[in-house]
Amino acid sequence: MARTTAAAAPPAADSAPDAGGRRLPRTLHPVAWWIWALALATAVSRTNNPLLLFLVLAVLGYVITVRRTDAPWARGFKYYLYLALTVVAIRVTFRAVFATGITPRDHFLFSLPHIPTPDWYAGIQLGGPVSLEALLSAATDGLRLACMLCCIGAANTLANPKRALRVLPGALYELGVAVTVSLSVAPQLVQSVQRVHRAKRLRAGRSKGLRALRGIIVPVLEDALERSLRLAAAMDSRGYGRAGTATRRSRRLTGALMLLGMCGLCAGAYGLLDATAPKLLGLPAMGAGALLCFAGLRLGGRRITRTAYRPDPWRAAEWSVAGCGVLSAVLLFANVGFNAAELNPSIYPLSWPTLPLVPAAAVLLAGAAGFLAPPPAPPARPVVPAQRTEEPQ
Repeated sequence: MARTTAAAAPPAADSAPDAGGRRLPRTLHPVAWWIWALALATAVSRTNNPLLLFLVLAVLGYVITVRRTDAPWARGFKYYLYLALTVVAIRVTFRAVFATGITPRDHFLFSLPHIPTPDWYAGIQLGGPVSLEALLSAATDGLRLACMLCCIGAANTLANPKRALRVLPGALYELGVAVTVSLSVAPQLVQSVQRVHRAKRLRAGRSKGLRALRGIIVPVLEDALERSLRLAAAMDSRGYGRAGTATRRSRRLTGALMLLGMCGLCAGAYGLLDATAPKLLGLPAMGAGALLCFAGLRLGGRRITRTAYRPDPWRAAEWSVAGCGVLSAVLLFANVGFNAAELNPSIYPLSWPTLPLVPAAAVLLAGAAGFLAPPPAPPARPVVPAQRTEEPQ
């Protein structure tokens, strides 16, 4: 008789240690990526040097290329690049239109039609001569803001947004659920439209025109209503919205701590940005505000008990990625080993900016996250059915 034998399925790629000593693929903790990106954005706010800003963009591109996954949210960095280019273009356009005049040392480029303005609008003129120095100044300012946007885009690309919301404090539980639901609305709506459109094409229905749109809207709205009812039932079964045993006194104390903490953070940020502010409005006020906010979050989180299935680990890779980003920002703010004027080169007189070595090394240090982070898990391959072979008797 003939008998059939099935080929044994190979073991999963990440189920056993690698024989060559290489690191196994896994997803880095989302908070580590956010700390790295926010620290790099803080370092960007310190400089206006276009060479350093372009180096930051190169570092972001390298880290995203080698450490992003195939998830839907990991494909959106190009849109942040489009937004960054739009910011630079708008900044340059506004500087050209809302001109402030040029000096005899400026390099004249062209002149726009001048529009007279009233006396109360003195100091700013619409149109007029535009110089090369004015456009370069606007472009570097826009480039700095564009780099900050790209840093936030890198965090959204590398970190799983749902996993990041899962580690929020208990006091922000309701906010985290609302943000999670809002993040999933657009992808689910697009999938629903595509599914209904494919179904109409299979039934030889009209796929273009206003009648096709009317035939798609009703099934999509019905699908969205059914999904919202299932979500409401799931949230109710999991006890969403139950405040626990919080008293009115504890809620008032939590609100007061959070309000005072936010005021302290605002005062601290103002003191750090304004060099003429008193020293108490700098780091001391920001530290006190952070402590008050932390106390408010801890007190508010006591009324909500949550459990986490398989919480994300925080290991040496997370410490390394977050540390290299924070160390990069600290080196740029320390003003050690370089002249602070090199971070903000002057355009008057017009000259090529220099690349300071210590800040450049600090930016490259942030790029070390590309190989300090573990490699992402490979995309799941479709299961191939086992081959059936017949053996003669």
